[in-house]
Amino acid sequence: MATSVLDAPLPVLAAPVRRPAPVLALAAVCGLEALALLAGGLTGLDGLFTAVPRPSALLVVAVLGGLAGWVVLCAGSALAALEGARRLVDGLACAEVAAVAALFVVTQFTPLVGDLPTTLPLPAVALLALAVPVGKLLLTSAPTTLAWAEAAPPRVRTAAPTRHPRLRLATVALIGVALGALAVTTPVAGELPPASTVAGH
Repeated sequence: MATSVLDAPLPVLAAPVRRPAPVLALAAVCGLEALALLAGGLTGLDGLFTAVPRPSALLVVAVLGGLAGWVVLCAGSALAALEGARRLVDGLACAEVAAVAALFVVTQFTPLVGDLPTTLPLPAVALLALAVPVGKLLLTSAPTTLAWAEAAPPRVRTAAPTRHPRLRLATVALIGVALGALAVTTPVAGELPPASTVAGH
């Protein structure tokens, strides 16, 4: 038995997997989009809470929940791209394209949305907003990305379903609460002094 053990071949270590450049670029775009959305939410929620008239609680909850879910989906799509899963990336990019198109139509042809806080024409703003999801769709349809998805490691292709769906819901809720707390506790810069003070001077 000792001889058979000594003669047994040594285990071969698997070589590190090198991901293609389009896959890395796709993951980087998704991750940067998540960070940009989080930063934009932190700096832009002051206007929502200080708007006159004050927005309803349902609108605030919808905005915070939508933003938190968007951030989580962007971060998750970055990890999914690295693991060779394209469904989340494709679905989120198509949803973003549809959202931009719907917002453009509503802003252009209905009075429901006021003027956007930008000096650029509305078509230019729409094209800039479409650059990110269209870029993600181009990267996810690249030949090397498709080949990486087909040759994904077995542990990714046969991954077990998530057993804790409440954890994802709690993560989204936690991000929404954090965004709301920061927006409420952060003082708004550039506030005008009270009317009585201005009249006294």
